Amino acid sequence: MGNRSVLISGAGIAGPALAFWLRRHGFDPVVVERAPRFRDGGHSIDLRGVAREVVERMGLMADVRRAAIGTRGMSFVDDAGRRKASMPAELFGGEGPVAEIEILRGDLARVLYDATRADAEYVFGDSIATLADDGDGVRVTFESGARRRFDLVVGADGVHSTVRALAFGEESRFSHHLGSYTSYFTIPFPVRHELWDRYHTPLGGRVVAIRPTAREQEAKALFGFTSPPLPYDRQDMDGQKRLLAERFAGVGWEVPRLLAAMWDAPDFYFDVVAQIRMERWSNGRAVLLGDAAYCPSLMTGLGTSLALVGAYVLAGELAAAGGDHRAGFAGYEREMREYVRLAQARAEGGESGFLFPKSNAHIWLRNTMIRTVPYMPWKGLIAKKLRQADAITLKDYLGATAPAAR
Repeated sequence: MGNRSVLISGAGIAGPALAFWLRRHGFDPVVVERAPRFRDGGHSIDLRGVAREVVERMGLMADVRRAAIGTRGMSFVDDAGRRKASMPAELFGGEGPVAEIEILRGDLARVLYDATRADAEYVFGDSIATLADDGDGVRVTFESGARRRFDLVVGADGVHSTVRALAFGEESRFSHHLGSYTSYFTIPFPVRHELWDRYHTPLGGRVVAIRPTAREQEAKALFGFTSPPLPYDRQDMDGQKRLLAERFAGVGWEVPRLLAAMWDAPDFYFDVVAQIRMERWSNGRAVLLGDAAYCPSLMTGLGTSLALVGAYVLAGELAAAGGDHRAGFAGYEREMREYVRLAQARAEGGESGFLFPKSNAHIWLRNTMIRTVPYMPWKGLIAKKLRQADAITLKDYLGATAPAAR
């Protein structure tokens, strides 16, 4: 096996998942993470379709299910908190807006980290500063000043990827704004705690939600609003909080309470809703994985699936090529391209009438449709279309006997 040493930037979902499969195939992964320690927390994410098959092949499904939230569905509520329309998680076979398995990002990352930390080297509190590909390997300088050499480098470091910037160029070339912004953070109190996501959609291109966690004394607040590109400072968290407070000033329901809790939230997050679109995911000995390469946006619910499936395929194709990075990277792109295209297409028009209704008439129409869908004979067609956006046949790189397709 050639090209055994692989540096992975990012210890979220994609990075540890790749480290898991690389070790299974005989590679030597090193994961570097800018955060000073493993990061818990984050919002709730979906485990859908073929990604469940990947987790089954990892032997981690029991751990994932133990950490899952158990979300029962999503509801839309009015200013007074009255439930106006609801969709249970099982409505579209677990592939609708709420998936069969909902889990906090940090809890899924913890399962993956615990499954790999004994076999893969993790370096926290550092990041890549420079990359120098000399054709035979990559010389890496870290922000700490340390220098090491690796056969391959993988950017699994998210939408604002450092590896992508170093190996491919400015983020603006690849990031496509989808017309909205989002924020989420932990609220340290249960707001009528129940296992339903509750959404409120005031007019003006705004949405706010309270989403449960598996912990009794907390929940997650989610805010979103439509806007053309904004000139905000990504490092100025107080400025982002002020922007959010201004956008949601005067909104009823639980919003004043949520905004009050926002100022002390330990995990406040704010960012543009965007997709990453690239013609190629590799350049020389560097390759991108997950959101760094093909973020579909949170509107699709498929970011986690793409990360897990992409890690499985990338490691498998490298192994199938005997470590030859040119053949391995080409196989990775060949296997993943259509899957990524379908996943990203799922975001088209997803925001307009559902989460950001333009009038009270639109709200009434949306709620009426949600209430009647369970009784419609064509709901199966909707479920089929949703499953098509998460369709890929997994190769059997390790000789597994489990079913290879979803």
